[in-house]
Amino acid sequence: MPPRHFAWVIRDRLAVCERIGGYGPSHRRVRRAEEITWVKDQGFTCVVSTLASPHNLHAYGEASLAAHHLPLGRNTELAAELQAVFVEVRSRLVAGERVLVHDDDVGDRVQGVLAGYLVHAGLVPEQTRAIAMAERLLQRPMGPPGRELVALAERLALRP
Repeated sequence: MPPRHFAWVIRDRLAVCERIGGYGPSHRRVRRAEEITWVKDQGFTCVVSTLASPHNLHAYGEASLAAHHLPLGRNTELAAELQAVFVEVRSRLVAGERVLVHDDDVGDRVQGVLAGYLVHAGLVPEQTRAIAMAERLLQRPMGPPGRELVALAERLALRP
């Protein structure tokens, strides 16, 4: 069973979804186990969690799925936190791995991270195009918090 709101950002390489197993009162262990099995069956080798808490990390480890907990936006070091997410995702992709990024839900934060990564890595040169792509992929408008992450990502962008 695929995680809710699963979407490919870079086909067969990078995807996003809501927290595996659901979040809050909708979280279920059985659902989490089924979704982790699906993630592994799809060839994902790494999960990057931007949650404030370390939820699910133990379950990923038990399933022999690499997981990196990189909390995002919970303190004043947002630029450093976002950079850490981009460095981890990029290093995994360069190594040929399939990466899944998640937060509690697929909202502005995940949209901003995904569009921001596209700008940061130079895959999409313009913020507006990256935002439009993220909105189309996730079928929801991006609000100010997500747009702020994209703008920050551009300032952190890799330069040739």
